[in-house]
Amino acid sequence: MLSVAGSMAFGAVPYAAAPVAAQDAPSSFADLAQQISPSVVNITTTTTIAADTQRPPMFPNGSPFEEFFRDFMNPGGPGGPGPQAQPHRAEALGSGFIISEDGYIVTNNHVIENADDIQIELFSGKTLEAKLVGTDASTDIALLKVESDEPLPFVPFGNSDQMRVGDWVLAMGNPLGQGFSASSGIVSARNRALQGTYDDYIQTDAAINRGNSGGPLFNMDGQVIGVNTAILSPNGGSIGIGFSMASNVVQKVVQQLREFGETRRGWLGVQIQDVTADVAEAMGVDTASGALITDVPDGPAKDAGIQAGDIITSFAGQNVSDTRELVNRVADAPIGESVPVVVLRDGRTQTLNVTLGRREEAQGAQPGRPNGQQTPEHNGEVLGLTVMPLNPEVAQELGLDAEARGLAITEVDEMSEAFQKGLRAGDVITEANQQPVGSVSDLTAQVTAAVDGGRKSMLLLVRREGAPRFVALSVEAQPQ
Repeated sequence: MLSVAGSMAFGAVPYAAAPVAAQDAPSSFADLAQQISPSVVNITTTTTIAADTQRPPMFPNGSPFEEFFRDFMNPGGPGGPGPQAQPHRAEALGSGFIISEDGYIVTNNHVIENADDIQIELFSGKTLEAKLVGTDASTDIALLKVESDEPLPFVPFGNSDQMRVGDWVLAMGNPLGQGFSASSGIVSARNRALQGTYDDYIQTDAAINRGNSGGPLFNMDGQVIGVNTAILSPNGGSIGIGFSMASNVVQKVVQQLREFGETRRGWLGVQIQDVTADVAEAMGVDTASGALITDVPDGPAKDAGIQAGDIITSFAGQNVSDTRELVNRVADAPIGESVPVVVLRDGRTQTLNVTLGRREEAQGAQPGRPNGQQTPEHNGEVLGLTVMPLNPEVAQELGLDAEARGLAITEVDEMSEAFQKGLRAGDVITEANQQPVGSVSDLTAQVTAAVDGGRKSMLLLVRREGAPRFVALSVEAQPQ
C-alpha cells in the first residue's frame, strides 16, 4: 500500500568519481546532523471540517442497541431532524525545510492542503505563522513563506542526478509527531515512477514514517537531494521502502512557485505511448524507441502538422527514448517559443517547429474524433475479435461522437493474442496499419496487406472511452 500521509526519506552521498572503490560507512552522522538540523522545520496545520450528518452505527434487527441509537440519532422521533453535527477543527503534522534566509520553506502539498492555519516550529523551538505561496499537485510540492526578524538558517539543493544506488543519505523530519528526528540509509533505487505524470522519485531504506512528509533527504555534503513524499507499507509504518521526489524536479517547481505562485509547464498537445518491440515491427521501424503519437487534438502539435502515427525521436535538439522523457522535456520547455520536433513518418524523418502552449491552460482539452460516413452493419471475426461497424447509437453509448467511424469490438476470444494484450468488448478500432477502417472488409484488407508485405504483425489504433492507444497483433497465422 502506498501512503502519502507518512512519507519517507532517501539519502545519498556525494558523487564519487572512483567507479570501483567502495566507500566506508561514516563513523557517525552527528556532525552532519548538527550542521543541517537548524534548517529543518516541523509543520502543524489546522483545518475546519464542515458539519455533516454521519451515518449512524448499524446493528442487527432486534439488537438491544437498535432502539437506543435510533432514538439518540433522531431525538424528534421517526422523521426527526437527527443529530445537529457541528463544524470542528482538525490538526495534522508534517515536515519541511528552509531554502532561503528570508523564510521560504518547501514541504509536500498534501501536508498543507486545505489548511486554514499553518504554523512552523523552528529547531530552536520558536513558532512562526506561514503563508502559502503556491502548490503543485502534480509533484506534491508546496512553497511556504514566514516572516522573521533575523535571517533564518537554510540548506541548498544538490544535484539528484548525481546520486547513485548505494550512496548514503540522511532523512530528517517530524515522524509520528515526535519532533525533530534523523534516520540514515542508502539510495535503494532511482528514477522511480509512482502515479504522477512528472514522477522522478529516489527510493531509500532510511526510516520514514507518518509526519516525515515534506522533510528533506540529504546527501553527505548537507545538500537536499529529495523531498520525502511517500512510503510503501502494508501497515502504515516504515518497512524500508520510501520515496523522495528528486531535487532536480523540485527545484524547477519551487522556482516557478516563487516567481509566479503557480507552475507554468509547456504543452505539446498530443496523446502518446511508448514504442514497444511489437509496435516497432508492425510499423516497420528498426528501433523500439521514441514516443508514438496516438492522437492529436486541436493544439500546438496539430497546428505544426504533427499527426497520429508519427514517432517523436527528438525534441528541442535532444533525443527522445520514451514517453516519460518526452513529457519531462516538454514540461521544462519555454511556453510560447518555437521548438524543433523531429518525427519519424512513413520511414522518413522530418523536422516540425512547434510553438508550445501552457499545460495548465489546456487541461480540459478533448481529443478530436474521426469523422466518416456510416457503413452497412454486419459483424465479422478477425484476429480473434468479433467486430461491427459503428452506428450513431453505438458510438454514443461508447462515449464517441455520433459521427465517429470505426469498428466496435463486441467479443474477444479469451485464447487470442488480442485478449492477452488487453483488448475487450466495447473498445473501438479506428485505424489498422495507420489507415482508417469503417467496415469489416477494411480490417481484413489491412490484415492481407500486412501479410503480403511480409510483416509479422499489424498495428491497430484502439479507443477505450475515447482514449486512444496503439496495439500490435500478430498476423502470421492469419488465413490468406
